[in-house]
Amino acid sequence: MKYSYFIIIAFALSLFSSFRPVKPCEYAGSNIGFVKTQTQKAINEEDINISRYYTYKAIRAIENNKEQLNTCGCDYAATSMEDSFKDLVLATKANTLRSTRIFLNRSLEKTIGSLEALEKHELHDSNYASDVLELNTVNVTNSKKSKAGPKGIYLHRKIDSSLIKYEASLTNIVKNVDCKDALNYATQIYEHCEEQLLKPNLSEGKKYYNLRTKEITSQAIEQLKNCK
Repeated sequence: MKYSYFIIIAFALSLFSSFRPVKPCEYAGSNIGFVKTQTQKAINEEDINISRYYTYKAIRAIENNKEQLNTCGCDYAATSMEDSFKDLVLATKANTLRSTRIFLNRSLEKTIGSLEALEKHELHDSNYASDVLELNTVNVTNSKKSKAGPKGIYLHRKIDSSLIKYEASLTNIVKNVDCKDALNYATQIYEHCEEQLLKPNLSEGKKYYNLRTKEITSQAIEQLKNCK
């Protein structure tokens, strides 16, 4: 009887010892997974009001997850989720289901990029990560990074390459989203870039990234300026 008792105690101790504190990044990843699920549900809905219901659930989840992301310290993931949040908000303001889905798909892409960034969080401690913090997370986190970040022409080429996808996505929005919604979206990005460029001590990578994004976005705004 005593032997059986000690066996049970030993098993219980080994079971509890197998538990470990859940890290902030794991909490953040779980919450981002929820955002991904709700966004996918919103995309698949045929009723724009129900789509907005799931979108608002995703928005609230991002708001509730900010503290965990900050504690985690993964700047890539945090930046992607900030961008994802903006697209979700725009999705709730779109007037058609088609426009709503375009913004939702953009948000979903950034949410997935954020999850991938968390998986590779240990790779982000580099000068390269600092220089290209605001680049498309999906593209950036799939490349190998070294302690010596790329400089000059190489850095500019890397940023230009990452912005190709953004330019194509923006062109799609100009062509397929309600004119006023598209203009509002492009204007927000343009103004954000202007604000970033006013900041002192901005790294060379971030300066060039925001400058090029501003130039690309200004072309879209020019196409949309006759919106009534």
